[in-house]
Amino acid sequence: MDPVDLAAVEAERERIRDRYLSAPADRPASSARGIHHTALLCTDVERTVRFYQDLLEFPLTEMIGNRDYKGSTHFFFDLGNGNLLAFFDFPGLDLGPYAEVLGGLHHVAISVEPATWERLRDKLAAAGVEYAEESGTSVYFRDPDGARVELIADPLGEMYGSTVN
Repeated sequence: MDPVDLAAVEAERERIRDRYLSAPADRPASSARGIHHTALLCTDVERTVRFYQDLLEFPLTEMIGNRDYKGSTHFFFDLGNGNLLAFFDFPGLDLGPYAEVLGGLHHVAISVEPATWERLRDKLAAAGVEYAEESGTSVYFRDPDGARVELIADPLGEMYGSTVN
């Protein structure tokens, strides 16, 4: 792998920022209302429910059949503010292990209150879930199927002291 020319990367980032990024007052409203749900895959429905509901305290809100694959369950967890995290299982299919690939999901970042962040970080540690803490506001870990999840104590629309919306 060739070394990255960081000056060129920064110059390209500045070029794109200058061309496409508008000041908040000049930015048009989004055509979207929000993310209805993000859907991940799982190999064991009950294990996933225990992890997300019991450990992370995201209430299970619904379980329905997957309209696209008979025998598959489509189930949802409440992330607050009308946002949902959903899962599919695919019984009978060998999904293989989770893999981060170019163009694939890198991680899901979920905002929680600072006190909740501390409590959930401590629960992860007590449950033996390996995690990495970054900047005192982010904790990264993998769910039972290997998907990377971030709990972030920054408010929605902010990241590490900067407004991002």
